[in-house]
Amino acid sequence: MVLPEPGEPTIAIRFIIRYFYQVVGQKSLGCSSKLSGWAMTIERLEVARTIEAGPEAIFAILRSPQGHVAIDSSGMLLAAEGTEVTKVGDTFVVHMDREALNDYPMGKYDVKVTITTFEENREIAWNVSGVFRGTIGHIYGYSLEPVDNGTIVTSYYDWSGANQKWKNAAIFPVLPESTLRATLGILARTVLRTGIVSN
Repeated sequence: MVLPEPGEPTIAIRFIIRYFYQVVGQKSLGCSSKLSGWAMTIERLEVARTIEAGPEAIFAILRSPQGHVAIDSSGMLLAAEGTEVTKVGDTFVVHMDREALNDYPMGKYDVKVTITTFEENREIAWNVSGVFRGTIGHIYGYSLEPVDNGTIVTSYYDWSGANQKWKNAAIFPVLPESTLRATLGILARTVLRTGIVSN
């Protein structure tokens, strides 16, 4: 699958929409940004919520390949193969279906998830590779902060380190802030169903 080249009408329209989305909605996104010329370029999204469970119970889901599928709110993750990750460099495979987003005609494909940050019960992050013959440089992750009534879970999506050609193609963010927030809601529901809620 080949993405449209920058400058084609589809990309131009996406850029204009994204520009106004960034300028008007930037303060409500919970994201970091930088000013470049006349446009505001957002390169990280963050959302957070308190889940009434301890970090151990939450992290048990986040380190599990099947846990990623269970809490996905985008509809793209169909299934996963692999075991629980325990360290940076661990990998697993996720079977994807891009039709859930209906943005590019990629259909079903597999990606390899590689863990880039692993601090047990505190933070986990990963990149994905496969469909583009390597990673395009965006990172997904979660950080966990214990509090009196549970755990503050922050979901983040960072493409500041992505290859410039993909930034120029205006494909970021692949997922909007609302999807990150919805996934946190499903995570809260999922972990509470396990019955392991102590700090």
